[in-house]
Amino acid sequence: MTKINLRKKILKLRKSKYNENFSINLSNIYKIFKKHKINKPSIGGYIDVNYEMNCTKVLKKLERKKFHISLPIIQKNRQMNFSRWSFNAPLVINSFGIPEPKNSKTIFPDVLLVPLVAFDKDKYRIGYGGGYYDRYIEKVKKKKKLITIGFAFSFQKINKVPKNKYDKKLDYIITEKALI
Repeated sequence: MTKINLRKKILKLRKSKYNENFSINLSNIYKIFKKHKINKPSIGGYIDVNYEMNCTKVLKKLERKKFHISLPIIQKNRQMNFSRWSFNAPLVINSFGIPEPKNSKTIFPDVLLVPLVAFDKDKYRIGYGGGYYDRYIEKVKKKKKLITIGFAFSFQKINKVPKNKYDKKLDYIITEKALI
């Protein structure tokens, strides 16, 4: 099955099976921080839309623990950057219908929480098809160490993600059931 067909199929499945009570266990994130010996990293996250796993709830908990949060801002030429953000700061809706910070000061997070449509056991993902996260991961990893963590529901796992040379493997995927 092609990425386009898999994306349509899993997005439809995600909408039908969505349960806002499913959530990420924060202890799995802390295990990753401990393994990589990072203390209070800056976190690049996202505001969940379209029945995605609830990243917003995780970001809120991390901010309460004094972590620095940043969100993506879509740029020209299919690029994106991350900008520092706090829950008491305003958001604007971009052309894709995704909330992003008004502040446009670019930062490079230590940990990147990545939305996904589907994933496999090898930690490859299918996103929404724009390649924004793959390009961003490649750009940042040339500048610094970056830990990538995909958030998904367990039912979004597929046998094998069809991939090409541009697709970036994630370091971890966390579902409501497991740390992969």
